Amino acid sequence: MLTLKLISEETERVIKGLEKKHFADAEQAIQQVLDVDKRRREAQQQLDANLNAAKKMAAQIGGLMKEGKKDEANAVKESVSQLKETNKQLEEQMSQAQEELTTLLCQIPNIPYDEVPEGKAAEDNRVVKSNLKECTENDTVGNWDVNPKLAAEGFTPLPHWELAKKYNLIDFDLGVKITGAGFPVYIGKGARLQRALINFFLDEARKSGYTEIMPPTVVNQASGYGTGQLPDKEGQMYHCEVDDFYLIPTAEVPVTNIYRDVILDEKDLPIKNCAYTECFRREAGSYGKDVRGLNRLHEFSKIEIVRIDKPEHSKESHKEMLEHVEGLLKKLELPYRILLLCGGDQSFTSAICYDFEVYSEAQGRWLEVSSVSNFDTYQANRLKCRYRDSETKKTALCHTLNGSALALPRIVAALLENNQTEDGIKIPAALVPYMGCDIID
Repeated sequence: MLTLKLISEETERVIKGLEKKHFADAEQAIQQVLDVDKRRREAQQQLDANLNAAKKMAAQIGGLMKEGKKDEANAVKESVSQLKETNKQLEEQMSQAQEELTTLLCQIPNIPYDEVPEGKAAEDNRVVKSNLKECTENDTVGNWDVNPKLAAEGFTPLPHWELAKKYNLIDFDLGVKITGAGFPVYIGKGARLQRALINFFLDEARKSGYTEIMPPTVVNQASGYGTGQLPDKEGQMYHCEVDDFYLIPTAEVPVTNIYRDVILDEKDLPIKNCAYTECFRREAGSYGKDVRGLNRLHEFSKIEIVRIDKPEHSKESHKEMLEHVEGLLKKLELPYRILLLCGGDQSFTSAICYDFEVYSEAQGRWLEVSSVSNFDTYQANRLKCRYRDSETKKTALCHTLNGSALALPRIVAALLENNQTEDGIKIPAALVPYMGCDIID
């Protein structure tokens, strides 16, 4: 969440940032925070004054008793008792104000960096890079008309759900039988392809200096709160109500929470972790072509990369993460584009986010396969994740970053659809050692 220091010292910048994210009633929300904080601070000041006065009165009582001024001593005692009652009320006021303040701050999103473009929705996102053409500042999703022709002349590509059936790779109906829609069953070479991609992505992350973590896929409420998934405003988390646990929507949650309530040494930054997990999302409100086949699942595999860094180095870390994800797509030989999300399409917690999309000719659409975000101090403030400066010995909030590297479902969809031939589905050279074959037939 945003820090009170930022809100109070740079109020106008915060309001403008929230307006760029199209957060409703930004000025009113910030003023409400400032008003509650003022009430809390005034109660704290009065409490401090009362405690100081009570301390002085307590010192007077002994002297008055020695002088035989019992009535005066009792009057002072009565004043001290009254102050104690007043202090209880002030402490209650402070507690209520702090609780109200935390609730308000949790409802306010992160503010975007200056380089985040203006815009309301996905069509306003800027296309900043592609392996299909050189991009300009005027390229947006709304005016992008460069789609590759991948299939041979006279060959009509099939969508991945038909290919999965043709080559017995994925059984969607069996998943419905066992669990429900959005929980596919991978079979034979389909399962092998999943495992090949997982191992490939983890090996590439290791080569880039990431330490692998194998975290739980179930977290407590504090972990969900720490990374901003809770409060669950959109109802996307699976909740195990009896134990009050949550199934993770991404490995970002357990991995970043390793550093909750931790003070790190500056020399250990940046910390670089990666993790493979299953991910669970209710995907409430999704429908139509967006949920066909592997396009949108309730359970899926994903490799996540996470960094904890110093503020002055986090932008460099973000750049390195973007280069890492782009390198994966190049090795998989997929047509891709990189989007800088506009303010209105950013997530609640991000300060800046780039999406990676791959093209599916069979579906005639771009498929998002990764989001790489810098959260600035927003998550760290919730997590109380700090580092200690090696010279001053003072502590400061870290920056947290994460990204998919990569999510499997749409990568699998694109690989199947874009590499199909009359003889079968070709496997990219980088995956052949992991698959043990160069074609699915």
